Amino acid sequence: MKKLAIIIVVYNTKEILRDCLKNLAGYQYPWKEVIVVDNASVDNSADMVAEEFPWVKLIRAENKGLAAGYNLGIKNADNPDYFLFLGSDAFPKPSSLEGVIDYLDTHAELGAATCKLVLRDGSLDMDAHRGFPTPFAAFSHFSGLEKFFPKSKLFSRYFLGWEDFAKPHPIGMCISHFMMVKAEVFTKVGLWDEDYFVYGEDVDMCWRMKKLGYKTYYLPQFTCLHYKGAGVGIRKETQDVTKASSETRRRMKQESVRAMKLFYTKHMYAKYPWLVNKLVVCGIALLAKLRN
Repeated sequence: MKKLAIIIVVYNTKEILRDCLKNLAGYQYPWKEVIVVDNASVDNSADMVAEEFPWVKLIRAENKGLAAGYNLGIKNADNPDYFLFLGSDAFPKPSSLEGVIDYLDTHAELGAATCKLVLRDGSLDMDAHRGFPTPFAAFSHFSGLEKFFPKSKLFSRYFLGWEDFAKPHPIGMCISHFMMVKAEVFTKVGLWDEDYFVYGEDVDMCWRMKKLGYKTYYLPQFTCLHYKGAGVGIRKETQDVTKASSETRRRMKQESVRAMKLFYTKHMYAKYPWLVNKLVVCGIALLAKLRN
């Protein structure tokens, strides 16, 4: 049986983290290690974990961001074969863990996989089924063209809407609220890029995996419930379960834009002519003002 380490990085999500860990406690997977990295929460999240879930490996850390927390979890894991990066607001079905591992184990070309993330209203979390944010893909998405042509291979590159969502298939990237990664990937690709505080770290990791020949797969036969936005408080549908302050919500909106600029600068700026770069930078600046 393959060894699995589940890494959850948290900041002030005590109540939903408790539910997340209760869900994981019921799994019968023969060898799993759950690591919670608490990024200096002030709501007693860490104390709750220590008192109620002694089987969890708890790491109390400075808040240096999500990617830094993931790296701490990796460094403290007990030599697993697979890592599952899981949001504290994510509740995978028990069969999803073994199922995704078995799929990755029999497909050598894959570096990572995600499952079907389902929102509270039963709809799909499309951020688990993404293409890379090239200038045209991002323009089509943010301009609304993708909504008008959701199945178009030209205009739906952001969410890959033309794919058959009932069958396994390769995608560009997925969010790290349920991202299963082979441990060998980190020895070749490197750890998470800590320049990203929150948002963008998953895009960056999948991009670097792709450059080294690894594929990321979407496996819809396995599911995970996602209380999207509960950890950061910027989505209306989870306002009833989030404790995020107004300052945290404001910062998260700005971090989402900063991550866009950072990823583009790191990985795409040199690929495009100056005019495209100028338009992209202006577009990101406009988005920053709208989200302020």
